[in-house]
Amino acid sequence: MGAAVGAVLLLVGAAFGRADVAVLAGPLVGAALWGWLRTPSRDVEVSVGARDEADGSPDEAAGSDGTAGSDETVPRAGVAAGDEPGTLRTHVRVRAPRDTAGVALAVRRSNRSQDEVVVQVRGTRTVPLVVRTVRTGPQTVAEVDAIGIGPGGTSVSEPVEPASDEALVLPTPGPLAQLPLPHRLRGLSGAHPSRRPGEGGGLRDVHPYAPGDRLRRIDWRVTARRSPRLQELYVRRELALAEAVVLLVVDSRDDVGPDPRTWRGSSRPRATDPTSLDLARQAATSLAQAYLSAGDRVGLDDLGAVRRPLPPGGGRRQLDRIRHALALTRPEGEPLHRVRAPQLPSGALVVVFSTFLDDAAADAAVQWRRAGHRVVAVDVLPTLREAALRDRERLALRLVRLARTDRLAAVQDADVELVSWRDAPQVALAGLARSGQRRPGAGAGVR
Repeated sequence: MGAAVGAVLLLVGAAFGRADVAVLAGPLVGAALWGWLRTPSRDVEVSVGARDEADGSPDEAAGSDGTAGSDETVPRAGVAAGDEPGTLRTHVRVRAPRDTAGVALAVRRSNRSQDEVVVQVRGTRTVPLVVRTVRTGPQTVAEVDAIGIGPGGTSVSEPVEPASDEALVLPTPGPLAQLPLPHRLRGLSGAHPSRRPGEGGGLRDVHPYAPGDRLRRIDWRVTARRSPRLQELYVRRELALAEAVVLLVVDSRDDVGPDPRTWRGSSRPRATDPTSLDLARQAATSLAQAYLSAGDRVGLDDLGAVRRPLPPGGGRRQLDRIRHALALTRPEGEPLHRVRAPQLPSGALVVVFSTFLDDAAADAAVQWRRAGHRVVAVDVLPTLREAALRDRERLALRLVRLARTDRLAAVQDADVELVSWRDAPQVALAGLARSGQRRPGAGAGVR
């Protein structure tokens, strides 16, 4: 542009004999020639991912949310310790040729522009990048476009191939208080009083002393009341402590967002909207942490895939296995049709996480309940947005809701307990825990 304007001024000055106009063309043509001679010989290079410490220190961050980062070492995306849940940290590594005045970086996430920044690069520069997400599982952290700017802004490079980085976002557990227990407890140790005689639990009864009873179990008050002359001793007998076996079953066949228009797969849900599978991952992780903290054993299975389930286990490592397995859970091809529900350990508590948009998860829950398991169905369908729906879409959604309501009613009629994760799940789970502790006839009116 400078050369073109300078050439026009030079021609005008020569045509009309205006030397002053011709002189004005000199700086423009000189600046254009200077910029052309110093144009970088190659394009910039950009990458997103693991940082090479030998390439220099990081510079000020450009976050995808518009916030500035720190000068600390930036770990790989998705593995940052001590950050808020849903915070991913990575970096953008830019290599620019000589005489590059700057590089324009554009950060995109889910095909939507998030932030743009121009940085000065001399050789190589590492720019920390902070991304916040509400989604879990494997996902692209961000896509970065880069364009090099020549000296004085006289030239720009061709856009390079977008660079991106992948991360596995683990679900974050939430706090839960009281939880339901299975009808039968297993194991010789644990944190819950069972119906089996033993030690450590609540009071079972007071019984006359028999060979094998420990002397420290003698209840002297009951003995003094029932046998004042100490002709017979009475001991307190307790219930044994046992553990619960819990199996978390995730229905990964559906991954729907709060906008029903995205259910047909023509468009993806927004990056700011958690889907049903995100809610299922978060709910299953919360329950796993709560049960494992109480000393119970927890396993994991997937209704949408034919693979070996994660067997019940305990401890911190089991929670890490469950979180990692949940993060990898996703819809795989056509929905799987099961003839019968998977086999479970006897006496286990089964928690099914599903949207219940079809009969598969509901039928499996009913089969497990008929087999004698206590089954809790957790509804993970997000709160739907209907404001932008057209009349035809509203009618289709109404039909889906009617079928889903009938399906959930049939599940409850089969003695399967229902919890909605979007409506105060802590309160609902605490109510199920209290209802399981009631004795037969408790709360009945006096006649």
